[in-house]
Amino acid sequence: MSSSTNRQPAALYLIAAAGAGERFAYYGMRAILMLYMIAGVSGQLSGMSFSQHSAGIAYGVFNALCYGLPFFGGLLADRVIGSRKSVSIGGVFIILGFIVLSLDNKMLPFVGGLTLIAIGNGFFKPTVVSMIGALYEQGDPRRDGAFTLYYQLFNVGAFIAPLLCGFVATQWGYLAGFLVAAGAVSLSMIIYWIYAPKYLKEIGKMKKVDKASAGEAHAEKEKLTKEEKDRLSVIFVLLFFVTFFWTGFEQAGSSMTIFTEQNIDKSIGGWAVPTAWFQGINPFFVFVFGFAVSALWLKLHKMGKNPSIPVKMGLGMIFLGLGFVVMLGAVSQYNQTGAQASMMWIVAAYFLQTIGELMLSPIGLSMITKLAPQRMVSMFMGVWFLPSFLAHLMGGFIAGYSQDLGYGLTFGCIAAFVMVLGLGVIFLRGTLVRLMHGRG
Repeated sequence: MSSSTNRQPAALYLIAAAGAGERFAYYGMRAILMLYMIAGVSGQLSGMSFSQHSAGIAYGVFNALCYGLPFFGGLLADRVIGSRKSVSIGGVFIILGFIVLSLDNKMLPFVGGLTLIAIGNGFFKPTVVSMIGALYEQGDPRRDGAFTLYYQLFNVGAFIAPLLCGFVATQWGYLAGFLVAAGAVSLSMIIYWIYAPKYLKEIGKMKKVDKASAGEAHAEKEKLTKEEKDRLSVIFVLLFFVTFFWTGFEQAGSSMTIFTEQNIDKSIGGWAVPTAWFQGINPFFVFVFGFAVSALWLKLHKMGKNPSIPVKMGLGMIFLGLGFVVMLGAVSQYNQTGAQASMMWIVAAYFLQTIGELMLSPIGLSMITKLAPQRMVSMFMGVWFLPSFLAHLMGGFIAGYSQDLGYGLTFGCIAAFVMVLGLGVIFLRGTLVRLMHGRG
């Protein structure tokens, strides 16, 4: 389905609409989940009354499952049910999860709801993006830009979600905020079910294999060529570095949210900006600057100067680190004055982190569809999310103890570590590009 023009296929926008609903729900929940867990059990904003340590660990484990289960979901999609059905199954589980979570601030609906959402992510997350790769032939210069555009479009939902869910939560309680998230996924899935037959056609469906050739086809699937092994080795090397990118990046929903709640001056003209709304800054910047980044890669490609995948990812890690350097300014202002720090520190930090995200995350999604064998794309899309599984476990631990360790030490160590790793990726670019065999 490639084209010589720069125009993206209509199917990309349908896939983005499905992703936008899921991202709306996830970011809406992420904006209020930590606040919900540490809130007391009584009052209008009733919560679970967790300690910050317990909330940080629970946050990390839940998000780790959301990014660990896609490996198994991708495996099932590749071998049994296909991407199209997997997206539908995942969407239904996510909807049910948010409904259960919104029932009551008791442990059973809390654990049950989050478990259903995590299972839903396992089916939904790897397959919705793997279908994008099927829209393009290898070598199509639109591919990197398509993933950046997809990333940008579904972040529209991620931008609106903290504002709407945060507002609803402050007015009618956290449980009502979770119910809004359920409604968003329901709407996006209805759109997906109506228009998928028209725009996706056979994309994402399992191909039928006659019984006579099934055994031969299965045996063929198990064989990897030397070139395929080289490309997979690049994926695993880059996944190591990506793990630490997400460990730092996901502090936005945990330690940075708590720091914002406790130490940032959120008042504008006598009105206090809800803490949850700050989670909308990142997706807003993704939407605003995503077009420019997508156009940049296409323009550089035409000029013959498009950076390789390792260089883009290395730059992404460096920008993430610069965001935490800015956070040190907020910590310094708070420590020196004893008064709450300016919210502009947070805005600037999220801006730099967003640029880093645009350099790394959509490029990583595109990388999987370029380097993984076609018969294993959904599974390896699940593998792409495994670093986030580890990152959320580590990030949750960091968030739980960030106040005890000191925010300055926490943010400073993250900044230094990810920037050094970013330089390391760039240093290894020659070897990695050679192992990509022309797909970097």
